Amino acid sequence: MIRQAIIAARETNERPDTAEIRGLAEAAEYRIVGEIDQRRREDPSYYFGRGKAEELAALADRTEADAVVVDGELSPGQTASLGELLPDGVEVVDRHRLVLGIFADRAGSRAARLQVELAQLRYWKPRLEAIVGQDAAAEVRYHNENDRRVLDVERRIETLQRTLEDVSDARSDRRERRRSEGFDHVALAGYTNAGKSTLLHRLADELSVDERAPDHEDLTATASVEDQLFETLETTTRRATVGGRRALLTDTVGFVEGLPHDAVRSFETTLRTIRDADATLLVVDACDPPDAVAEKVAVTLSTLGETSGPVVPVLNKVDAAADLSASRAALRDAASERGGAGRDPIPASALTGEGVDDLRAALRDALPTAETAIEVPNCSGAQALLSWAYDSGRVSAVAYEGARLSFRFAARPDVVEKAERKAATVGER
Repeated sequence: MIRQAIIAARETNERPDTAEIRGLAEAAEYRIVGEIDQRRREDPSYYFGRGKAEELAALADRTEADAVVVDGELSPGQTASLGELLPDGVEVVDRHRLVLGIFADRAGSRAARLQVELAQLRYWKPRLEAIVGQDAAAEVRYHNENDRRVLDVERRIETLQRTLEDVSDARSDRRERRRSEGFDHVALAGYTNAGKSTLLHRLADELSVDERAPDHEDLTATASVEDQLFETLETTTRRATVGGRRALLTDTVGFVEGLPHDAVRSFETTLRTIRDADATLLVVDACDPPDAVAEKVAVTLSTLGETSGPVVPVLNKVDAAADLSASRAALRDAASERGGAGRDPIPASALTGEGVDDLRAALRDALPTAETAIEVPNCSGAQALLSWAYDSGRVSAVAYEGARLSFRFAARPDVVEKAERKAATVGER
């Protein structure tokens, strides 16, 4: 059943831009039947001024709205005050609650469901505590029951945190196994709707992967490319070849402005996938104006924190952009503050393939690389070593000289060390 909603937005010094909150509401399957905005400082009781709040209530009544979607984070008191003014049955949904609702609707994997539940409980806990406080102040009977509910929420939060730590540890173990097999790990990060899923399709070796291999049980066979906010909620991993090296590319949920810190912390398992990657592609929509590019890069990087590998900024959707110079400069300047320092953004189009070869080259250069010269007796063991080297990294300068085989090998530093250990045993009986 399609629910009807009114969009309500407020800014202190300028008229609010409601494009994004409308997109979020539509992603949550609301049909927008009205909109109200206001330019004034925040009211501690209603978020909006009292007169505008009453206007909002009247519009909700006329349009028979099911909800008022507020582009901001409301305090428990503001939520209650607005709710009292609205007609019976009209929900107050702030930005935080709206985003978490979208996450809850689209969470498919166990890890995603656990992370969403943790975020929702962290959202609900202070509001429940406010209810308990009001009950206690008014000496309402049975407020001890609400006290128990707070304790139950706290216990559930602790349980979820422990469970997610186990999930994260298991994922880390799988990543380490893949690294030992010669796979580099590349994460795609960026604002929602930047085109990360389409870029994953463009870079991946094939449209599906073999899910039967037990060491790669979290590789998925499909990756959505819908142009919709939060279409990608799950992490999606594909195999790719980057400069002759085997890599695993992981697409992750898109970031969004205004999601509070407590909610971000709840998605630590997903964020750790990006932070631990050997390199991260920071994907930005080239069609955004420069100030939006700068803001979205700041949101993404501040959410991520420090990353283990370098950040490669990518200006995607260049096929649809009118002028790249300003957006490219904004991306370069914003990314240079964290991780992307010294890296010029790569203009590309995941849709048409324009610039993707340049992106592959930049990614190859960003991956941790060591190189060694291998020389071994030319025997069956040497041929097995050479075959393994082709599968595990870049091979060049192959030469057969008498009874010797030599070649140069470049790969991850730990894979190069493994190659040297293998080479030391070639020819041994």
